[in-house]
Amino acid sequence: MKKRIKWLLVTVSFYVVSNSFFAMATDQSIAIFIRDDVHYDYTHFLAGRAPQDITDFSGRFIRRDVVDMIIAQQALYLGGFNKTFSYQIGKINFRNTKLLEKGELLISFDSYWYEDAKSLADKVYISDELIRKGEYFAGIFTSPNNKKVFQLQHLSDFNQLTSVSTPRWRTDWKTLSQLPLKDLVAEDEWLSQVRMVSMQWIDFMLMPLMPQMGNQYVLEDIVLQAVPNVLILLDDSRHFVISKRHPDGAQAFKALQKGLKILREQGAIEKAYRQAGFIPELSDQLIINLPLTRKLVQRSFPK
Repeated sequence: MKKRIKWLLVTVSFYVVSNSFFAMATDQSIAIFIRDDVHYDYTHFLAGRAPQDITDFSGRFIRRDVVDMIIAQQALYLGGFNKTFSYQIGKINFRNTKLLEKGELLISFDSYWYEDAKSLADKVYISDELIRKGEYFAGIFTSPNNKKVFQLQHLSDFNQLTSVSTPRWRTDWKTLSQLPLKDLVAEDEWLSQVRMVSMQWIDFMLMPLMPQMGNQYVLEDIVLQAVPNVLILLDDSRHFVISKRHPDGAQAFKALQKGLKILREQGAIEKAYRQAGFIPELSDQLIINLPLTRKLVQRSFPK
């Protein structure tokens, strides 16, 4: 009986926090599919607050995926889209794309590379830029025990290293393909990529910076650490995509665009990603692939 009561309390608690605007989920709620580790950090970062009330994006549990989720909901809210969301949690990777194409998912709160989004342009609306070209820098994440990766200083050092990604992430795959790697392994499942690097079957993978977490990714028994002060420029922009086939698609897209314009004019988007440490202060970091991409144009962002 005690186990049943405990299970019931956990279920009720989860049900309450899973709604994005903290209203009780109803049959009118729009289902959003989200990876379990992202949902964990999202709910812990919010800590009972509504997404539209967040103005400070610093602190524990913040990451690029979490900033994306909050910005998307703030933009929808500012644009007048007031429907609620309920989260369906699991080990989701490319399922979202299929659901968007079918009209069974309204929006992906995880932004898309433009190169990936434009291939879906007949089935989805593509928002204005969320992260602009030249703003996205990834960390080189590896096992804390993989000493040779932490010795990276020059492009030629990649000759002895292996990496993993998927061709379905066009920008990631293109960027890694430009490096003089010993081997680049294709693996579609995110969790499988992480485990391969953790077990040192693969030397490293690219992941968003997580400075609030010491640029360390932790999931259950997995720990990956970014190489200090070494960055990879992923030379593409990121966008939200909304299904054209979803009943609320057109309305949501109009609201999203309106809200993003407001947030952009306020400087709130750049401020959020800077506070989160995702857009780094480019001072003493080495952008190791810059000769392979293009000359970086420095911008002045709101603090």
